[in-house]
Amino acid sequence: MITGRGPGRSRIRMFGLRTRLMLAFLLVAAVSAGTTAALTYREARNAVLQTAQDTAVTSFRDHVQQTAFALPVRGGEDMEAVLRDIARKGKPHPWVVFAEYGSVRASSGENPVSTVITPELRRAARANPHGSFERVVKDGVPYLTIAMPTVFKTGPDSLLPSGLVLYAVMRMTDEQVNVDALLIAARDGALPGLAVALIPGLIAARSVLRPVRKLSQAARNMGSGRLDTRIPVRGRDELADLARTFNESAGQLEHSVRELREAEERARRFASDVSHELRTPLAGMLAVTEVLDEDADHLDPDTARAVRLVSAETGKLAVLVEDLMEISRFDARAAELNLDEVDVAEAIRKTLHNRHWTDGRVRTDLPDGIRARLDPRRFDIVVANLVGNALRHGSAPVTVHLRTEARSPGPPVLITEVRDSGPGIRPASLPHIFDRFYKADAARTRSAGSGLGLAITRENVKLHGGTIRAGNLSEGGAVFTVEIPLHAEEAGG
Repeated sequence: MITGRGPGRSRIRMFGLRTRLMLAFLLVAAVSAGTTAALTYREARNAVLQTAQDTAVTSFRDHVQQTAFALPVRGGEDMEAVLRDIARKGKPHPWVVFAEYGSVRASSGENPVSTVITPELRRAARANPHGSFERVVKDGVPYLTIAMPTVFKTGPDSLLPSGLVLYAVMRMTDEQVNVDALLIAARDGALPGLAVALIPGLIAARSVLRPVRKLSQAARNMGSGRLDTRIPVRGRDELADLARTFNESAGQLEHSVRELREAEERARRFASDVSHELRTPLAGMLAVTEVLDEDADHLDPDTARAVRLVSAETGKLAVLVEDLMEISRFDARAAELNLDEVDVAEAIRKTLHNRHWTDGRVRTDLPDGIRARLDPRRFDIVVANLVGNALRHGSAPVTVHLRTEARSPGPPVLITEVRDSGPGIRPASLPHIFDRFYKADAARTRSAGSGLGLAITRENVKLHGGTIRAGNLSEGGAVFTVEIPLHAEEAGG
């Protein structure tokens, strides 16, 4: 099991579902707050400016209609006095009033000509007898400029321009201050709104993530073997449907696994019972076949051949029964280790000698002085099964290597390798090579072994806390590698 958390896992956690939900909620809140603030600001700004503008235009038009024809068009101080009188009555703020008539220019201020009035406004004044206005920013200062031509009414719907145009220039500094204050208020109101929006965002994210966390915990419980895990179903939304589907799937899985376990348990019990029941009659059969084997030389050839065949097959059946009983003990977790300190190289030589594998078919590379605490009987079975499997299914010579190797972290390991000179193991068979009754060669229906040798070997290695793996050598042949951990005091020699 991998328990470490790398930087990739941290980045994923940083932008997990909670973070993405909060970012999405804040984005929606920010867009909503920004849009609302922008619309509110625009409407309020327009209202402020429109009010000042309408007041100024209406007031200036009224004053022009009342006094324009009393203006002395030749200019001079009299005209300026009238213009100053109009300027003093300006609403909502004082005006600077200018008059243009042909080449005559006059104003209520110091300069007779305004630098704020644009040519566009002058053209609009000549084209529109009802007057025009324009907002202008000059040197950072906002102005409202109004052009109002004086006209003669010649009929119900006809007007005749007199040629005299009056202009009013009004600073809009106060309105700009109000607009700036509106902008600051909109901005300052949006930021706290976003902060307040975090609260419902957290509540919404929590309500969404709670069932997700429960589902994650339930999945971990299922993975650890607690198949009775279920999730409470609340509500009728999509998350409730997901919880309901999980519970249904978990129930089906629990039922299937229970049936499989019961079937497996029945199979194991059957194998164990059959093995025990066969052991007693087999003991009698073996005793009889041994006697017959001894007298086979005195029998006629056909009878002697039949006797030896019965004896050989009875021996195979006895081996199968013993292997079944051994694997049953592993299944029942009744197998135990009886550790003893042994000379590993000498233990391997003894295994080869007891099975008469000292005739050159098996070569050894066994350094002296390697001692370890092992179960001698089980280690004997491991070596014997691997060497016997190599001789049966590989090709001689078979080589047994022994060595120790330091590991960091962790204790050193005892490594035993068994290599053969055969064609090797097919890649498709490697994942199943330690399965019970597995045959790498499907055409080989009968063999000298029980089909349980490698499975028993793996169980004995696991009982020692070790591992076993199978592979192929680059130069040809199969190799089985057994690694058993050693304590520091066991690796000497």
